[in-house]
Amino acid sequence: MERFSKILERLRIFCRAGGACCLMGMTLLTCVDVVGRKLGHPIFGSVELVGFMATLAAAFALPYTHRVKGHIGVEIVVQNFSEKTQSIFSLCTNMLALVFFALVTWRMFIYANTLRKSGEVSMNLKFPEHLIVFMVAVSFLIFALTIFEEIVSTYKQFKAKP
Repeated sequence: MERFSKILERLRIFCRAGGACCLMGMTLLTCVDVVGRKLGHPIFGSVELVGFMATLAAAFALPYTHRVKGHIGVEIVVQNFSEKTQSIFSLCTNMLALVFFALVTWRMFIYANTLRKSGEVSMNLKFPEHLIVFMVAVSFLIFALTIFEEIVSTYKQFKAKP
């Protein structure tokens, strides 16, 4: 499990860096496009590119954000429970999340393949959309594996407590 965790951590770091690059790219492209529009030379396809980068930034952020517990959570009730009850609650919610994101990941891969086979491209730039969907699916797979890793960790802690 330790080797699995190390590989998964590298993948999360890679996703985090990819998300950060997308955010920087969105910012830079938007600024250059605004200046270009003011000078009468807008960047063709900038709206599409910013949309693709926003999608990737959000997807790439999921695994790392989950790992550092950066998501918004409603803990006002749960924090009053015992540690054992909190562990059970965490296991249940993470198992539901794992099932959900495993299904979403599976369907995203199928959708990416369908787009690839159909030759679907973006409207202006004619960029193959299946590549973006595939990258989102890979990010969701890493996210699902991160949830699985947390389930195993929580279960080990739960079993270790008397």
